[in-house]
Amino acid sequence: MSETIFDCSDIDQYLGKPMQPARMREPIHNNDIRRWAQAMHYPNLLHYDADYAEESRWGKLVAPQSFAVTMDDGHGAGPACVGSIPNSHLLFGGDEWWFYGPRIQGGDMVHNERVPFDYVVKDTKFAGPTCFQRGDNNYYNQNGELIAKQRSTAIRYSAEAGREKTSAEVVENTEDPVWTDQELVEIQERKFRWVQMLHDLGHGKRYLEDVAVGDVLPERVFGPHSIASFTTEWRAYLFTIWGGTHRRTDLDLAALGFVDEMAGHENDPVMERINPELTDGAYFGPSRGHLFPRWARFIGMPRAYGYGASMGAWVVDYLSGWAGEWGMVTHSVASYRGPAFTGDITIMTGTIVDKFVDDEGREVVQVDVRMANQSGTVLATAKAEVLLPRK
Repeated sequence: MSETIFDCSDIDQYLGKPMQPARMREPIHNNDIRRWAQAMHYPNLLHYDADYAEESRWGKLVAPQSFAVTMDDGHGAGPACVGSIPNSHLLFGGDEWWFYGPRIQGGDMVHNERVPFDYVVKDTKFAGPTCFQRGDNNYYNQNGELIAKQRSTAIRYSAEAGREKTSAEVVENTEDPVWTDQELVEIQERKFRWVQMLHDLGHGKRYLEDVAVGDVLPERVFGPHSIASFTTEWRAYLFTIWGGTHRRTDLDLAALGFVDEMAGHENDPVMERINPELTDGAYFGPSRGHLFPRWARFIGMPRAYGYGASMGAWVVDYLSGWAGEWGMVTHSVASYRGPAFTGDITIMTGTIVDKFVDDEGREVVQVDVRMANQSGTVLATAKAEVLLPRK
C-alpha cells in the first residue's frame, strides 16, 4: 500500500489546538473509586476500605493514581486520534504520565484539557505505513490544581492491511488456553503474594535508603482474563455510564476513517438520549471488539482482548502499591506491544535501574517494568520514576 493511499494530512489542522472536553456531570463518589480499584484488580485497602483509609495519611478514601484516566471519554486517547484517515483501524499504543501530587477524592470535580500533540508515519511489518499519533490530557480538580498529565499514543493503520497481516494468527489462536484446577490454585497463590506485600507494608513507609539499584520488585500476577473481567474493567470507566458525562459534540467516528461496520454511535450525545445502548462502547462501535470475539477478529485480533488504558493503570498501580501511601509515582512512560487476551494471565515484574535527582529536585528511584503473559510474550514495557520518603 502506498503512502498516498494512507493519507494522514488531515491531522495537521488539529495539532496544538485545544479540543472540546468531556466533563463529568456530578462529583466523584467513593463508590466510583471502589469500582475502579476492583476493576483494575488492585486490592489496596486505601482505595476501598473506609476504616483503613481513615487511619491513613489522608484520613479518608483516596483514588489510585491511575484513576485520572476515567475522567476522559476516550480513556485518554481522544486527542491522539483526531483527523480523518480513511478506512483505518486504531489501537492504543502507549501512555506517558506525569503526576503532580494532588490526589483525587470523593466529592472532587475533575475535568481535563485536551490538546493534540504530534504524529509520525512509519513503515511496520504489521500493517505497512502506520501512523503513530500523540495527544495530551491535563487533569485538574475543582480548585484548579493540576493532578496529572497524560500523553497518549494511538496507532492507526489500514484496515485492509491489518486484516491481511493477521489472518494466520487469528486462525491459530482463537481458543482460550485451558488451565487445570491445580494450575488455577497456583495462580491464586501467586496473585496473593503481591496482595500480602500490600498488607505487610500497611501504613508504613518504604524508605529511599532501603532500596538499591538492582533490587527486584515482587511479582504481580492477575487473571486468567475473561470477557467478564474485561467487561468489569470497561464499566469502571465513568464515561461509559449513561448520562454521566457532558459528551463532546465534535466526535465523528466515520470522519476519523473507521469503516462502516466499526463506526456506530459510541459517545454520541444525541443517540445517548434516544438509545444509549448504542453509545456506551460495550455492544456497538469500535470498542466492542474487546468483548466480542467476532469483532475482535474483524480488526485482526484472534479473540476478545483487554484495554490499553487498563494496562497503563496496571503499571501505575503496580508501582504505587509497592511505594506505599507515603510514596508516589511521579512519571511513567509505557509502550503497549500487544493486549491481554481472554484465558491468559498477566505477569508484572520490575527492577530498580537507577536512583537520581529529577528535574524537580526530587530524589527518585527509576524502575523498569515488564508485563508478559504465561508464554513469555511481552505485552508492555515501561520505565517509571517513583518518589520514596527519606528516613
